[in-house]
Amino acid sequence: MTRTRAGVSRRQYGPATLFLAPFYLMFLVCLIAPLGYATWLSFFHEESSGLGFGGTTSVFVGLDNFRAALADLSFWKSFRIPLLYCLMYVPVMLGTAVVLALLLDSAYARGKRFFQLALYAPHVIPGVIATVIWVYLYTPGISPVIDAFETLGLPWSLGSDPAAVAAIANITVWMGTGYSAVIFFASLQAIPRELIEAATIDGAGAFRTALSVKVPLIRGAIGMVAMFSVIGSFQMFAGPLLLREQTRTITSEWTPVLFIYNRAFLQKDFGYAAATSLVFAAAIGIASFAAYRLTKRRTPA
Repeated sequence: MTRTRAGVSRRQYGPATLFLAPFYLMFLVCLIAPLGYATWLSFFHEESSGLGFGGTTSVFVGLDNFRAALADLSFWKSFRIPLLYCLMYVPVMLGTAVVLALLLDSAYARGKRFFQLALYAPHVIPGVIATVIWVYLYTPGISPVIDAFETLGLPWSLGSDPAAVAAIANITVWMGTGYSAVIFFASLQAIPRELIEAATIDGAGAFRTALSVKVPLIRGAIGMVAMFSVIGSFQMFAGPLLLREQTRTITSEWTPVLFIYNRAFLQKDFGYAAATSLVFAAAIGIASFAAYRLTKRRTPA
């Protein structure tokens, strides 16, 4: 009996283990191993030998890098721009995506597959390529969009933090709204049609049904997208790095990722960069969890 059960268990879980093995392998190599290596580096500090003409040696400093990171005002000030970016990007993207998904789910919508593909298409373009395209559209003198604004007497400048943040938010809204709308539309399709029919029989119109029935039932999907959007917002790197040539307002301490990049690869302070990256990871984990809790679907007790 025991052998039979063991054989059935192996036959039952064997294929699942085989299919899950590549995921766990990549999870180990791409996440756990880098986190472990960053933790190891965070306990050391690079010190130059002699008068600075020799090489550097790694000195064990324990938790000193973490103490310095927690007390570094420049590091914490770098969170200001991603927070402003979140306030600009996340509500606009989520609101637009929900509206588009509701329009696709409408009984009067036609060509749903075509519009799903059209909405998803901008997300296929790599972020760096999309940023390069928009940098061209943001460049005075060569951009037809900027020329049109100037012809209408509307000046265009990226010389301030809000303008630069709005420019980057515009890129990500263009890329992420359609992708999120497709996710929300798939969630709307999973809603039992009986609930929609019951709301209609009770006299609710299309607008009322959308707000009172459909949106609450996809709150879990909205919370998931909001959580990943917050994580992505705090990880801004390619956009500010490419737009830095267009404006002097973007510095090496403009975002936490730029701050860490500057410390690691320009100042060669890998221990401090590792410590700040771990503090940063903990901070965005807390922020994303808060965003998910604010928007997740409430279930009855």
